[in-house]
Amino acid sequence: MAYFLWGVSSSAYQIEGGWNAEGKGPSVWDTFTQTPGSGIPDNVTGDIACDSYNKLKEDLYMLQALKVKSYRFSLSWSRIFPNGRRESLNQKGVDYYNRLINGLLARKITPMVTIYHWDLPQALQDIGGWQNVQMIDIFNDYCDFCFAIFGDRVKFWMTMNDPQGLAWLGYGTGQIPPNMEEPGTAPYEVAHNLIKAHATAYHTYDKTYRASQGGMVSIALNAEWVEPKDINVPRDLVAADRAMQFHLGWFAHPIFKNGDYPEALKAQVLVKSELQGLKTSRLPSFTEEEKNLVKGTADMFCVNHYTSRIVTHVTGAILPPSYQNDRDYTEEDMTDQPTTAIELTRAVSFGMRRLLNWIKEEYGDPDIYITENSVSTPMEWAYDDIDRVFLYKTYIDEALKAYELDGIKVKGYATYLMDSFQFFHGYQLGFGLHYIDFNNIHRPRIPKFSAMSKAHMPQVCIIFLTRIALYF
Repeated sequence: MAYFLWGVSSSAYQIEGGWNAEGKGPSVWDTFTQTPGSGIPDNVTGDIACDSYNKLKEDLYMLQALKVKSYRFSLSWSRIFPNGRRESLNQKGVDYYNRLINGLLARKITPMVTIYHWDLPQALQDIGGWQNVQMIDIFNDYCDFCFAIFGDRVKFWMTMNDPQGLAWLGYGTGQIPPNMEEPGTAPYEVAHNLIKAHATAYHTYDKTYRASQGGMVSIALNAEWVEPKDINVPRDLVAADRAMQFHLGWFAHPIFKNGDYPEALKAQVLVKSELQGLKTSRLPSFTEEEKNLVKGTADMFCVNHYTSRIVTHVTGAILPPSYQNDRDYTEEDMTDQPTTAIELTRAVSFGMRRLLNWIKEEYGDPDIYITENSVSTPMEWAYDDIDRVFLYKTYIDEALKAYELDGIKVKGYATYLMDSFQFFHGYQLGFGLHYIDFNNIHRPRIPKFSAMSKAHMPQVCIIFLTRIALYF
């Protein structure tokens, strides 16, 4: 992209609603939230959410009023393919996304499309979900369809969002669908399939669509920054790097570096597996052919970032087998940094710059797009989020320092368009620039202070935004 993409973001299950409208099939999130005892606060669901499926015009108006250059949204797999496969094609779902994409382009807003954002069709979970190796080809066929149908207008693709969170929270702790608790093996197996599925889809675009469409393909990875608790303790320094490799490097190292997992990850899991009496590591291995398939399958680095933590070396338990025990470190809050509405997710703005520098050094100075960044507030704060405006400014300022002083190739920055269904937090938290009254059936969109025009923003933000605009 020739210019900086200031933008906003969302995801299908969090905003669309219309969970069974006009032929849409159920996703794993539909099944989970509609089941009594899901553990979601107040037993809420995303059945209606922000009702974006029926309020497309309002969403486009919000985007136009914000004067953003990009909108990152995700496609609902089961709205396009109700049973997850091409033979179940739902044209009404395709029509919805065509209207959205065309509406964005008419307003000179770049569509940034995430093909899969955690909402797997329930029919595919019924055959084992991401533990089933068949998912690699099934996902590739879904991506191929999306490239073919939307790729004449969409030039910025992310195959999937936060696969690390899906692998660990979905298959390790069971906090999110498919709610499995197999912490020693399933997260690694799922991650292995997710990485190969991403790489296969990337090559499909590369071979079939890139020449005619001229787009870019990547994957959106979640990344926290970590600091060693004591810089004078060598084991803490090593543990901090190991934490980065276990979290971000788990997926980024194969894709952006050499087609294989980080050495720290491989060594840790192998040692723990041997101590558990296993003959082989619980971490799957890539063949040489698979390494070549995976390596280099991203045209830019897309990163979601929210917080930073402190890491201390520990000797983790041998049993039970667990990704968490394999890591040999503990995390704690940075208690001197501002709190947010989510426990253990403080606003640590300096971590943004340090993370961007780490990505540059670790992965060969890629173009970087910050695809999610926001600060949570209690929903009752509603519109008056002036404190959050200041925290936004501090995060953006750190990104500017990374660009201007450190030479990081930061190309885009996105925050939340509106409050939405926040997965296992339900509707308790507000991340968006617009407040949604979820008790009102009409789901009115109300701009918060953070969404106001520059004339109504603190002067410090006006000066900053003017400065960064000059650089792109």
